[in-house]
Amino acid sequence: MDKKHLHVRTVILSDVHLGTAECKVEEVNHFLRHIRCEKLILNGDIIDGWQLKRTGQWTKAHTRFIRIVLKKLEKRDTEVIYLRGNHDDVLSAFLPLAFENLSIVEDYVHESPSGRYLVLHGDVFDTVTKNFVFLAHLGDWGYRALLKLNRIYNAYRAWRGKEYWSLCKAIKARVKEAVNHVSNFEEHITQLAKQRDCIGVMCGHIHTPTDKMFGDIHYLNSGDWVESLNAIVEYHDGRFELIDYAKFILDHPMPVASKTTSPAEVVELAEYAEA
Repeated sequence: MDKKHLHVRTVILSDVHLGTAECKVEEVNHFLRHIRCEKLILNGDIIDGWQLKRTGQWTKAHTRFIRIVLKKLEKRDTEVIYLRGNHDDVLSAFLPLAFENLSIVEDYVHESPSGRYLVLHGDVFDTVTKNFVFLAHLGDWGYRALLKLNRIYNAYRAWRGKEYWSLCKAIKARVKEAVNHVSNFEEHITQLAKQRDCIGVMCGHIHTPTDKMFGDIHYLNSGDWVESLNAIVEYHDGRFELIDYAKFILDHPMPVASKTTSPAEVVELAEYAEA
């Protein structure tokens, strides 16, 4: 057995937000390089088209994410399902699309050994995103401003030897309207899963990693790769697990650069070694 990689049936991740400064691209790239799966579901907002239209930042590491996914398609024979999100909604005019093992769709029903799971980004249940585009962009601007403030504050905390603390998560947890919004979102999306004759639903959008039951419906939210750094994996027996990157990296540590090798070169070598 290959102990360097986690072998699973399916990986589901969302809200990577490539093209933004806040995207934890090195972490998600490291995660994907250490996963072997039969199916990879990219559940929306992988590329942040909104931010790229403004002052987005696209780096070599962001391109590397695309290369890793393509390498899984080409050399690992992985089926890739890409679902449209609200930040990559430019895809809406072209859906559905299929190219051999790559499908780009609005939503998807995943056939698990344990039953049918509805997979969708979830923005259709966000009334602001759906009906008030200007307010959605304004809210996104506010969220980015909070993330920038959070980055400065956590640089100060790191200087004092303290651990990372999320301002955005704290606001979500304490503001009543935000808590109610999440609750309503979860209720509506589980009702849709029941209507589609599914035993569960997997979504993203609200950046809140979750694994719980709503009556007889299994609700999973894959979180994001901006703050929470989570993904859903399905094992070959049909069991699902919400994986936290902070725990994952303990078993699959980052490569350490030598004095003569830059971190970027280490990443490149690791990619070609696993090709």
